[in-house]
Amino acid sequence: MTETRRDTGAWIRRLLPSEAPVRLVCFPHAGGAASYYHRMARKLSGEAEVLAVQYPGRQDRRREPCVDDLAELADLVLAEIRPWTDRPLAFFGHSMGALLSFEVARRLERDGGTLTALFVSGRRAPRLTRPGEVRPRSDDELVAAVRKLNEAELPLLDEPAVRDFVLPPLRGDYRAVEAYRYAPGPPLACPVVMLTGDQDPQVTWDEAQAWREHTNGAFDLRSFPGGHFYLDTHTADVAGLVATHLRNLRSPVCGTGAA
Repeated sequence: MTETRRDTGAWIRRLLPSEAPVRLVCFPHAGGAASYYHRMARKLSGEAEVLAVQYPGRQDRRREPCVDDLAELADLVLAEIRPWTDRPLAFFGHSMGALLSFEVARRLERDGGTLTALFVSGRRAPRLTRPGEVRPRSDDELVAAVRKLNEAELPLLDEPAVRDFVLPPLRGDYRAVEAYRYAPGPPLACPVVMLTGDQDPQVTWDEAQAWREHTNGAFDLRSFPGGHFYLDTHTADVAGLVATHLRNLRSPVCGTGAA
């Protein structure tokens, strides 16, 4: 197979280059970066080539302004993904990344592209809102929100230098999620697999089940022990589930994506 490109540019990171039969594009959580998916890439070696989206405003893109509008971000990401559609594509998004991957999937299918599967994690269905939910505003509120969801970040966030590095993209991403409003439209054609932690305060079982309404394809819902960042301790199990679904869904009718 002839690759359409080898360089990755600013937006798309090819974490572990391979000739695997499908590409899995991973979308980070709020404040997250492409590097979060390195472990996933290793676990999926041979099953899928993992690409990860690097949003502006973090790590090596920290001098760029954050994009705090999910619709705009989805348009930008879709344009960057198009050169990688010479193999079947699947998406994986966690938390904010679940919303963004859904919006990119909608645009891809709208333009005639094909998605093998959409894996969404740690986020209630797009049409659902929680009345009265208040997003953190100050630095201390942002830190408290992170600590509530991810205990692994507790020691790091006591360091002022770490706060200066982490909080600006986190604030921009929170603004994007807060402003997001689901626009009704046709369900996806591709299968949707929803993954959640059984103790995640951000997603109830019913809110996870509601993802079923967003696809005309197959739907699967899986729960793992843990909270919002269950993926940190269950990477191997999640990768195994993703690999199994991709093998089962793989067939000659899978398209090559958008033209």
